[in-house]
Amino acid sequence: MSEFAGTREEALAALQDFIPRSGAYARERNAVLPDHRNVSRLSPAIRHRLLTEWEVAEAPLARYARSTVEKFTQEIYWRSYWKSWLSLRPHIWDEYEASFKEPFSEKAEAVMAGRGPIAVMNHFADELTRTGYLHNHARMWFAGYWIHLERLPWEQGARFFEKNLLDFDPASNTLSWRWVAGLQTAGKTYLPRRKNIEKYLAAELLDTTGLELLENPVALLPENIIRPEITRPDLPSDNIPDSGGLWIHHEDLNPESSPLAHFKPEAILVSGNGKRLDEIDGSDHQRSWTQGAIQDAARRAQAHYKTETNYSMTADLVSWAKEKGLREVTALRPEIGPLHDQLPILEKRLAAEKITLHLVLRPEDAMLRPLAKSGFFGFWKKLQQELAKGEFPPRNDVLLF
Repeated sequence: MSEFAGTREEALAALQDFIPRSGAYARERNAVLPDHRNVSRLSPAIRHRLLTEWEVAEAPLARYARSTVEKFTQEIYWRSYWKSWLSLRPHIWDEYEASFKEPFSEKAEAVMAGRGPIAVMNHFADELTRTGYLHNHARMWFAGYWIHLERLPWEQGARFFEKNLLDFDPASNTLSWRWVAGLQTAGKTYLPRRKNIEKYLAAELLDTTGLELLENPVALLPENIIRPEITRPDLPSDNIPDSGGLWIHHEDLNPESSPLAHFKPEAILVSGNGKRLDEIDGSDHQRSWTQGAIQDAARRAQAHYKTETNYSMTADLVSWAKEKGLREVTALRPEIGPLHDQLPILEKRLAAEKITLHLVLRPEDAMLRPLAKSGFFGFWKKLQQELAKGEFPPRNDVLLF
């Protein structure tokens, strides 16, 4: 198995391997080690839902008390919180996308290539482009360095991560960069500091060259911070038709554990994010990992639904539906991001062919969404209450725990 599980079977095995170590997660998670053995490394699989967030959060409870693994559980649900928060405020993503009017500057290109003044930051830039991964603590350090030391636009740093991360998530990435920049929580920025790096970075990775620049860093404070308003309070889930095509996309590669588990599709299409990667010049690591993940999803779908299944990184949904003579296509609703941006055009093209697209919400996502109207810890408190009552995640016959 590769370092980052790329199939559901590999991800389940990696999860079981991590469970004995999850009890020490709160104590050891901040350390940045060469092999990242102190964290699960399941983020690519969770991001594309080879495993669901709640599936991963529940697994350690077979061994530990909920209080023992609370920090691990909390970190998993940060991803759900960010998704829910952005779903309520989709204009924040639109603003990020609209910000790219100029190419990367020479300075930004140098930092991305690992030619900056701080050796450890150059190491992180190299690790990201070489492997498609960075430890969360290293991501925070690098983002703070990019914004507050190099004085580069946070949007371009977020795009650098988008181009390379195997676990790139529009919500987690965009909102985390906004948080570091001081836009997400008014008056709160994140600054990388020498003392913190020397404490948590493994000795074999610690090169002190340039760290004196981080002894007294000064924040680049944003101007005119406006608290984002909720612009999409409601999000309906369509009814599931009796038949038609099933569209499985890279946002959620596990429909077998969703309300679509018992759907009877006439044909199945599994699609990747190849067009977006072409648009942003995404990394070969992303292409390779996603290609393997959609192939795995296609194999599982073929076995689960007993239906003809096609897959492609650059599939055209409308051409496929038209070729198969479909009148209806059903899919799990994509979260805010590049694929979601394509929905209006897809629905218009499908309608021109007299084909209806049905978008279905997972009940878990529907339950979490209204909890994200304010900060994370309010979200977490409400979620804890649901967890304590056994109300979340919903227990039904399609969840694969």
